[in-house]
Amino acid sequence: MDTTSPSDAPKPGPSSSTAATDGADRPVVALAGNPNSGKTSVFNALTGLRRKVGNYPGVTVERVEGSLTLADGRSARVVDLPGCYSLYPRSEDERVARNVLLGLDDRVPRPDCVVAVVDASNLERNLYFATQLFETGTPVVIALNMVDVVERRGTPIDAAKLEAELGVPVVAVVGRTGQGVDDLIAALPRAAAPGRLWSLSLEGEEALEGLANAVRATGTVPDSAAEGEALRLLTAAADDDPFLVEGGAELRAAVDTARRALDEAAIDREAVEAECRYAYCGRLTRSVRAEDPREPPRRSERADRILTHRVFGPVIFIGVMGAIFWAVYAGAAPFMDLIEAGTGWLGEQVMALVGEGVLADLLVDGVVAGVGNVIIFLPQICLLFLFLTILEDLGYLARAAFLIDRLMRGAGLSGKSFVPLMSSFACAIPGVMSARTIANRRERMVTILVAPLMSCSARLPVYALLIAAFIPVGYQGLTLLSMYLLSVVAALGVAWILRKTLFRGEASTFLLELPSYRMPVAKQVVRTVLGRGWVFVRQAGTIILAISIILWFLAYFPKDDAITAEAQQRIEAGEDEAEVADWEAGAQLEQSFAGRLGHAIEPIIEPLGYDWKTGVGLIASFAAREVMVSTLGIVYSVGEADEESVPLRQKLRDDKRPDGSPVHTPLTSVSLMVFFVLACQCMATVAVVKRETNSWRWPIFMVVYMTVLAYVASLLVYQGGLLLGFGP
Repeated sequence: MDTTSPSDAPKPGPSSSTAATDGADRPVVALAGNPNSGKTSVFNALTGLRRKVGNYPGVTVERVEGSLTLADGRSARVVDLPGCYSLYPRSEDERVARNVLLGLDDRVPRPDCVVAVVDASNLERNLYFATQLFETGTPVVIALNMVDVVERRGTPIDAAKLEAELGVPVVAVVGRTGQGVDDLIAALPRAAAPGRLWSLSLEGEEALEGLANAVRATGTVPDSAAEGEALRLLTAAADDDPFLVEGGAELRAAVDTARRALDEAAIDREAVEAECRYAYCGRLTRSVRAEDPREPPRRSERADRILTHRVFGPVIFIGVMGAIFWAVYAGAAPFMDLIEAGTGWLGEQVMALVGEGVLADLLVDGVVAGVGNVIIFLPQICLLFLFLTILEDLGYLARAAFLIDRLMRGAGLSGKSFVPLMSSFACAIPGVMSARTIANRRERMVTILVAPLMSCSARLPVYALLIAAFIPVGYQGLTLLSMYLLSVVAALGVAWILRKTLFRGEASTFLLELPSYRMPVAKQVVRTVLGRGWVFVRQAGTIILAISIILWFLAYFPKDDAITAEAQQRIEAGEDEAEVADWEAGAQLEQSFAGRLGHAIEPIIEPLGYDWKTGVGLIASFAAREVMVSTLGIVYSVGEADEESVPLRQKLRDDKRPDGSPVHTPLTSVSLMVFFVLACQCMATVAVVKRETNSWRWPIFMVVYMTVLAYVASLLVYQGGLLLGFGP
């Protein structure tokens, strides 16, 4: 077996793929490691805030890059690979990591060296993945993270001995505090690729050698990675594996021959790699770790007896999630009010500076309001990621996913989907963004597509207005609760359908390593929160701003001079100027493009119990659901209105159809609330889903299926209510 000594290891230098992709002659350093190994903390310590976030081409896996200054003064690109337990891919994250490490994606540079982040407190499990990295042929440096944890336990790791055994540099670090990071950077030039350090049986080695030669002959992976790829094909690859298909008949024949050799030797092909690799990692771990057999139960173990208890665990979990939900919902409110007030003040300043006219209206109602529609969500996003980051660093988030996993499996999801769905009660945007913690692609996509069904806080003003105006006092609380229950049932039901159709496949095995409890580092938490907030503003914000301007245009143009002239005549005749202004605003909105659209869709929405005025509100509410209330205020000529506006409630009650029947009734109100529960009336959510899925295909699908679902449900409610005698 070929090995590379540290002295002979390739030094980090420019790669051809880097130059093609980045346009800069810079070495590329990849960070790889298990989930919960502290990889993100090490990445932040290496790069600070010098990072950019996107998606890998063609997939929904997040791509995070940064830069660092090497010991010789050069700047290097740092690519943070998705957290993986194995390079024998079963998920999209693992497939992306493997392809990058082997240089199989021309659009993503193959690293010049890899920093393997290894959790010192879970050394054996982390070494399993690290030894797979050795077999990719890419030079590796081990960042032995969380050494402070094992030192407190009294089970320190002998880093020098581990380095001698592995043949790669091993640097002790504490990613949360940045301890040892300078030594890690200094060790990068000594990165080494030792190859495979463990052995199969004699028959297994002979079979593997022949297959490795066949893999080299294909030329599809670097020669230094051929043996590792042959091992994967021999023990873990399916018959439809893309690499096996691409290799052609000769490679398939070589794989079949090698597999028959193992079968004849009575070697379990599916288990032999894990057994031999774990045996090696176990022996190595015991040789480099000092452990006192009389060591008392660790604090993590004692805490888990309570936090993962069958009875107390779920109770504590519900309490923690409830506190987060309340904090995101209530804690963000003062900041959102401040942003709203600031947006209003800025609009007044622009109006005073520019003067009345089309330009002023564009700047105030289009640009300033559009910017406000972007940053208004920042408090909720930042608060949610603040709590999630703290819980993740503490180690509790993994326990939460473990506790709720069994319940979520009924809908075809895992425990990791619970936090995004729970967060969506406050706002779907941070909920969708937090779904990136789900490794399984199918489950992540389903979670993203159903998160907007959870009844977010923006729907509450619509509920409050309609319930106060039309629902009897004794049934108001029950009606509101029913809307929230409907959202949960709809989300879980749609998730189950999607998992059985578009995203069908065997449910992923929920493997979870419970990390040790540890205190978060404030600096790292702040960096993460700021990074998430900036990603939203930069990528989703541009789409939201553009749609805001389009909606302003539809509601503003064309202007009817006859309406303006009539308003002026009425004021000159002595009518109240404010009342006339409210009338003029409603009349202009009715004949605008948005008003005409409302009239155009009236035949479509009439079976739901709605008229053209409600149609205008539905169109305007795509900017944000709560805009429905203020739009109705304009349409009904009551000026600025919110859910507590008594004049607007009265106007809704008094509105009549040409035949004298009321436009709005308790039945139409319930139908409209059901529509708002199920429809995707939020451009900001659409923009974020586009960003998270890296495609317009899925947000368009989401809008279509939610609109159809909302229409059908509202139709059943209204027409069914009429048949049962609940109509006017």
